[in-house]
Amino acid sequence: MAARVETPLRNEGSTPHAPAITISADRRTFASFRELWEYRELLYFLMWRDVKVRYKQTFIGVAWAVIQPLVTMVIFTIIFGRLARIPSAGVPYPVFAYAGLLPWHLFAGGLQRSIQSVVSSAHLISKVYFPRLIVPLAATFSATIDFAIAFIVLVLMAVVYGLMPTWRVIALPGFVGLALLSALGVGLWLSALNVRYRDVGHAIPFLIQVWMYASPVVYPVSLVPERWRLVYSLNPMVGAVEGFRWALLGKPVPDLQTIVMSAGVAFLLLAGGVAYFRRMERTFADMI
Repeated sequence: MAARVETPLRNEGSTPHAPAITISADRRTFASFRELWEYRELLYFLMWRDVKVRYKQTFIGVAWAVIQPLVTMVIFTIIFGRLARIPSAGVPYPVFAYAGLLPWHLFAGGLQRSIQSVVSSAHLISKVYFPRLIVPLAATFSATIDFAIAFIVLVLMAVVYGLMPTWRVIALPGFVGLALLSALGVGLWLSALNVRYRDVGHAIPFLIQVWMYASPVVYPVSLVPERWRLVYSLNPMVGAVEGFRWALLGKPVPDLQTIVMSAGVAFLLLAGGVAYFRRMERTFADMI
């Protein structure tokens, strides 16, 4: 926020008035990154608040972070691995499916929380000032808690199936980060839209379901015809899922063009999302 001090004119002999302070929004699109660092404690608090609210008054608590991808993996293994006999690039299908579901659930969870974050924080946004970007940021990154818990199961599955990690595991944080950036980029666009049009929140479950089958979660990229690979790579989660499997399970090296294209789209979505969110945030308090 920018403050401008205006000193009113006064006539001789009159009593001077206190300077008028006008507070206006900083119109520089990327000017709030320094503020984000200054408000990092609030970011940490909002992340933990989202996690606590999610599992408050639940019977099994954070175990839901494991149950959801684990049950989905079992269903996918029966349908796609046993019945449809989808190839799994030489990796046991249960591990193949679970390794695809982990980055996907990270993306889907972060996206869902991000989109609803601004509306659900109306009581804060309408009363106090802080960088509004903190709200979708905290909501998106709170999904990493679920991911970390569910990742332990994947490690145990890899040990059971004799899949030992190699040097490629050092690239794993990069692909996890790609999934998070993709969720944040899309979430910034849709969270701002959700303030004005609440239909967005209703459409998200359907969008996520369709998006999952448009990503290589239950099947490898090799099943996509060669002539469609470039277009298919415009989905940022293609690079995230394929790279995650390669880094952890040692499956065949993914096409570099696929990774670069997916990462490029993710960064474009993020940059555009930040710009759009910053432009729309000036109206949040009025519309929310």
